[in-house]
Amino acid sequence: MTNRQATAIDRVLAGVRVMPVVVIHDADHALPLADALLEGGIKAMEVTLRTDAAIDAVARIAKDRPEMTIGTGTIISPDDLARSMDAGAVFGVSPGLTDMLAKAAALHFDDCPLLPGTATASDVMRALEYGFERLKFFPAEAAGGVPMLKSLGGPLLAPKFCPTGGLTPENAGKYLSLSNVFCAGGSWLTPADKMKAGDWAGITAIAKDAAAL
Repeated sequence: MTNRQATAIDRVLAGVRVMPVVVIHDADHALPLADALLEGGIKAMEVTLRTDAAIDAVARIAKDRPEMTIGTGTIISPDDLARSMDAGAVFGVSPGLTDMLAKAAALHFDDCPLLPGTATASDVMRALEYGFERLKFFPAEAAGGVPMLKSLGGPLLAPKFCPTGGLTPENAGKYLSLSNVFCAGGSWLTPADKMKAGDWAGITAIAKDAAAL
C-alpha cells in the first residue's frame, strides 16, 4: 500500500541527499544565503523556527527563489506548521512527535508533509502508527549514530531516515551509505560566523563539498 507521507516527502525532496539546517537571525540574509547554496548545488534547505526572522526569511525564499525547496524546522505545534505553510514552506521538520502534532500533520501530508523526529524503536513504531514512513533521526550522534540506524533497519523495514544532530563533513558520508537513510541534514553547511559576515562565497564552497557527498 502506498504511504501518503512517504510519497509526499519523496516528491518534495527528490534527489536531495544533503540538506542544510539553518538558523537565520537576519531576514535580509535569506536570499543571498539561498543563492549561495543553490550555486553550490544544494537545492533544499530547512530554516529552523528558532528566531524572530525565520518566518520572514522563509516567505522571502518561497516567493523569490522558487528553485529552492524551502521547509521549516523546530516545528513543535500545529501553529508552527500552520505559520510555516502560510509563509510558503513545502515541508516541515520536527524534533519529535506528539499526538496533537501528528494529527495536525496528517491533514497536510499532500501539501506540506512533516518529517517527524525519532530517536528510538518505540518512537519509530509510534510514528508508523500515525502514517509516517519518512522520519528524522535526531539527535543522530547522541542517539547512537550509524550503529543505531543500522540496528533500527533490521526489524523496522518501512521507514527511511534523515539524520540530523552532530553530523559533519567527516561522518555524513557514513550515514548516507546506509540503505535506510535518504538524506542527511546538518548545520555545518551554514556556519554562524560566515552567515554573520556575509561570506556567501565561503558558504558556496562548503555547499559544493557537501553536494559531492
